[in-house]
Amino acid sequence: MAEKEKVATMVLSDPETGRAYNIDLDEAKMRSIVGRKIGDVIDGSAIGLAGYKIQLTGGSDKDGFPMRRDVHGRVRPRILLRSGPGFRPKEKGEIRRKRVRGNVYVPEIVQVNAKVVEKGKKGIEELLGGGEEKK
Repeated sequence: MAEKEKVATMVLSDPETGRAYNIDLDEAKMRSIVGRKIGDVIDGSAIGLAGYKIQLTGGSDKDGFPMRRDVHGRVRPRILLRSGPGFRPKEKGEIRRKRVRGNVYVPEIVQVNAKVVEKGKKGIEELLGGGEEKK
């Protein structure tokens, strides 16, 4: 087993440049995120970005259900929603019951959204080795 198996993808946004980077997370990198909550700040060295501080901002699970900051725990309930994430009303005042994921990162999360809050000495492109970019 030469290559590490991809477990999840991190979409890392850089607010200064406006760019987003896709980072493949293997099981070891994902372990540093599991158990954290939306809004937590992690050390970037855990995912290969030494010197960076990264804030977790959301994500979605293996079935596509979005994480919500206001739903506590590792649960996947059906709740009444008036706005996103997880629901886009088509009419003013529309309310709908939708299934969402709680605010704690679990192994079933396949997309982790995050943003850079503190930069390191090297650029992200250098540390990722010219990783994929998303505009």
